[in-house]
Amino acid sequence: MSSTDVDIKKLLEAGAHFGHKTSRWHPKMASYIHSKRDGSHIIDLTKTVEALEKALVFLGETSANGKQILLVSTKRQARDKVKEVAIATSMPYVTERWLGGMLTNQNTIGGRIKHLKGLEERMATGELAAKYSKLEVQRFNEEIEEMNRIYGGIKNMQAKPGAVFIVDVLHDETAVREARKLGVPVVGLVDTNTDPSMVNYPVPCNDDATKAINLVLDYVQQVIEAGKGKIKKPVDKTEESKDAEPKPQEPKTEAPKDEKPKKESVK
Repeated sequence: MSSTDVDIKKLLEAGAHFGHKTSRWHPKMASYIHSKRDGSHIIDLTKTVEALEKALVFLGETSANGKQILLVSTKRQARDKVKEVAIATSMPYVTERWLGGMLTNQNTIGGRIKHLKGLEERMATGELAAKYSKLEVQRFNEEIEEMNRIYGGIKNMQAKPGAVFIVDVLHDETAVREARKLGVPVVGLVDTNTDPSMVNYPVPCNDDATKAINLVLDYVQQVIEAGKGKIKKPVDKTEESKDAEPKPQEPKTEAPKDEKPKKESVK
């Protein structure tokens, strides 16, 4: 799969190059830093383009293989955009508080999601309305709403996603740790105060600027959608068997052999 062309000018306009104060830098980010300006580090955007294109290729291939990509950001600047992209691409997401075990404790989290789906089904069929008072039904509605706020984004997530994309790997460090524990590859934006070795595909970028975050997520959405368009649809077994069924052959008619005249017996 060819990489998506990342526009360095758009990254510059979005402020993706602005890092943190030099006093807050992480030494492992040295190779991604271009210079210093007014006491802050400036990220080398040529390195950002290179790293982002590599990450996008991976995300596109993950999507094309039919695997889910969990999109994560519980920080205010990125919540709405992450949710928007996740819904547009039918991918799981976490934009509220990350609960410990969301990836590693499937028994507990799976049980809560099962409970949520059960309540939703009983509400939809009218079972709760028929069995309980209006006040009790209202309380069930509130419970469903609160559970959807926390678990709604991962309600249909597979036990193990193909990848995790994280906007701020420091802010959502628990998500990074859980993904690493399961061996799930992580793509993450890494600012100048971050250890890039925490993730498999680090993308040096300002992780506080809304414009920069939105731009990167637009690229992520493009490759996920392109990848999903390349998923091979399963062949219809019925049609396949019909095509494979041999056509009946017409019976062969052999030409009659010339019969030799019988010799008359001599008396």
